[in-house]
Amino acid sequence: MAELISRRDGAVGRIVFSNPARINAMTFDMWRALPQALAAFDADPAVRLVVLAGAGDKAFVSGADISQFEQNRTSEEARSAYNQAVEAAYLAPIRCAKPVIAQIRGICMGGGLGLAAACDVRFCSDDAVFRMPAARLGLGYSYVGMRRFVQVLGAASTADIFLSARRFGAADALQMGFVQRVFAAADLEREVGAYAATVGENAPLSLLAAKAAIRAVLTDPGERDMAALQAQIDACYASADYAEGQRAFMEKRTPGFKGR
Repeated sequence: MAELISRRDGAVGRIVFSNPARINAMTFDMWRALPQALAAFDADPAVRLVVLAGAGDKAFVSGADISQFEQNRTSEEARSAYNQAVEAAYLAPIRCAKPVIAQIRGICMGGGLGLAAACDVRFCSDDAVFRMPAARLGLGYSYVGMRRFVQVLGAASTADIFLSARRFGAADALQMGFVQRVFAAADLEREVGAYAATVGENAPLSLLAAKAAIRAVLTDPGERDMAALQAQIDACYASADYAEGQRAFMEKRTPGFKGR
């Protein structure tokens, strides 16, 4: 059965891509479900960040489920609906106000690569395998999607992976800056969990403001809402958490942030 599995572990929301019959390839329904799943965690005050992962140990996301292409990507109308669902899924981690982390084990190709690129931080296993096979499938990649890759990888590395459609491993992904850290496969889940726990202990308003500021830097100047961003920054200084952080620092203890 192909599905998204959502669960909350303390302050961490987890979304798992599960399609074991097709190495976690994304079906049309899975693309459509991702924005809803992220929006639900965004609205949950108990959740401070979200981790995306693939089910099992073979893949994060192996791409789009090509077996559905004849049904969903042949006519112009069907292709438009499918592409809109995919783009909405790509935008969902960006639009999520809370940090989104990609936990990449095994295969991360095509749509999986696009989803990972939309996350704020990416960690992978040492056996991870990456590929952007659009040129092998005759697909044209959107301007918005291509800009996202250029922002993450730079123009030359983006050109490399799109023009060659080559496979590359964890070491290349780290060197390019696509992933921030590489862990032994057996340690990946534990290490990402430890990182997520560290982030989850930090001041929620500060996390929101940091992500908003980073996204503003990556947004065209005419589309930035600087007043809203400044309001988020000001809210940090006006919060009880700001006072708690100062007290905890002086008292040499772990702060107990409440998100207000």
